[in-house]
Amino acid sequence: MNWATLSIFVPTFLFVSLTPGMCMTLAMVLGMTQGVKRTLWMMMGELVGVGLVAAAAGAGVAALMLRQPELFTVFKWVGGAYLAYLGIMMWRSRGRMAIPSELNAGPAAGRLTLAMQGFVTAVANPKGWAFFMVLLPPFLDSSRPLGSQLILLIVVILLIEFASLLVYAVGGKTLRKTLGKSGNVRLLNRIAGTLMMGVGLWLALG
Repeated sequence: MNWATLSIFVPTFLFVSLTPGMCMTLAMVLGMTQGVKRTLWMMMGELVGVGLVAAAAGAGVAALMLRQPELFTVFKWVGGAYLAYLGIMMWRSRGRMAIPSELNAGPAAGRLTLAMQGFVTAVANPKGWAFFMVLLPPFLDSSRPLGSQLILLIVVILLIEFASLLVYAVGGKTLRKTLGKSGNVRLLNRIAGTLMMGVGLWLALG
């Protein structure tokens, strides 16, 4: 791949990736309630979803997908309703996603549950499909093998996305430690629950 082109792509996507969005907010919430290590499971699901969307966009499938709005409607409403439900439970300091009154106690959310949250949030967002459909083609050189270029760009995207998710998750964990020292567990749950409900509404109505 043309390294000059790649040197432009990296800062461009880094800026976009660090911009607060649904997946980044979800990483911060889970970093706050589940800790960074368990949030890695959500990140794995989200990265699989992002890689799938980016590959589809680069292969031209995204244009076809965007012509099937009913497919996204099902994903959006089911995924959004589930995230909103989790947000309500967290706001009420109930369920496995909420922070227990003892910060180091209580059951943790399941790995598959966390991974599915990340995957659905990444795949069910039509804006993500449209974004990759617009972003990737200008960086693909038709005079070079497209397959290897696309693989390289997706690897770069996933590395940057993972680093950005990690930043937000660590930020959530830091917020938990800061407020947790004052015994404000209920406040933490309400902040996390409100953000989670916001992500659900964002996904459903976006």
